[in-house]
Amino acid sequence: LDLRKEMRSTQPRLVALLITGFADVRDAMRAVREGLFDYLTKPFDNLEELEAVLDRSLELDRAYREIDDLRKTLASAGNVPIVVGRSEAIRSLQLRIEQVAPLDTTVLIEGESGTGKELVARMIHASSPRAKGPFLAINCGALSESLLESTLFGYEKGAFTGAVRATAGYFEDAAQGTLFLDEIADTSPKLQASLLRVIQERTFCRLGSTKLRDSDFRLLCASNRPLSGEVKAERFREDLFYRINVVSLAVPPLRQRITDVPLLAAYFLDYFNSRFGKSVGPLLPDAFRRLEAEPWPGNVRQLRNIIERTVALGGDGPVRADDLELSAQSTEAAPDSGSGLLAYHQARQVFERDYLKLLFSVSGGNISEAARMSGISRQNLYVRMKRWGIVANT
Repeated sequence: LDLRKEMRSTQPRLVALLITGFADVRDAMRAVREGLFDYLTKPFDNLEELEAVLDRSLELDRAYREIDDLRKTLASAGNVPIVVGRSEAIRSLQLRIEQVAPLDTTVLIEGESGTGKELVARMIHASSPRAKGPFLAINCGALSESLLESTLFGYEKGAFTGAVRATAGYFEDAAQGTLFLDEIADTSPKLQASLLRVIQERTFCRLGSTKLRDSDFRLLCASNRPLSGEVKAERFREDLFYRINVVSLAVPPLRQRITDVPLLAAYFLDYFNSRFGKSVGPLLPDAFRRLEAEPWPGNVRQLRNIIERTVALGGDGPVRADDLELSAQSTEAAPDSGSGLLAYHQARQVFERDYLKLLFSVSGGNISEAARMSGISRQNLYVRMKRWGIVANT
């Protein structure tokens, strides 16, 4: 362990494992809390557990290497935004972005709140022929109809109360660049009609003026709910839908790409350590398992906020599950689709974690009593305690 501390000072990302006898398991658990990634008990009777520990350590090591590659990629590309992940869903999305970015066509980006729709829009802009032009983003659901209209179209002096001088809108300011309309489903019918005319005719007038002005921007739109459903519900114009749905991209929710959670968590940990000048980490196995067991109703934004809070408020050193300060909302089950069910492995993890917490609470933290009450052997209880970072009495 002294060697591990010395190596940590020079190689903070070193993924170290400890092999120990069963009698030393409590000392091993304390060692894990001091910064060891995980431990293995001899003899290796449980090959499935052995394989899981080795796979997880290799996963973290691979995540660190990918973060280094991402940093190099960002530096060489001038900090072009990038979607972090290696799941099949994200690889497919990245391929679609590469295909559509060079084309000067309208794109509709759909996905739940917090999935990274604006990041996708910025990636498209950064890889497009308009990359040197401006990228202007506006949340249509955050502004009133009148304010959104004046922000987009601009206005002449005296067009309305408070219009003390002529002001250009986003339709002008986005010239030779990209205009990103987030949450376009929240626009009013009146504004939808006005937007349709701008897209069709490529011209517009400032508020308070009849002078036609040419528009020259690429339009990207986003919605946190399917626009086709809004059309069927008669809340969104069908003709506008077909105008903006030239190419559509679907950003998957985090619960559908749970294999990306370790890489994302390690990436955010590295990012906020650099930003705050701290050395919080690494994330220990129980922290990774806790993160992977969450339903993530807030998606990547929620994960980012949790890691930011952990780094901002935590001290330097390893991060355990209890250090993550997950909100009560995040521990509630979120539907995987419309079924109202978690994925099987997530539901099993949530049950095991909550069951063990209740078991050790009822047994007063006594392992022998917990084993008797649950019918689980002491050795198997130790394995599960390690999995969830639970420390109990002898």
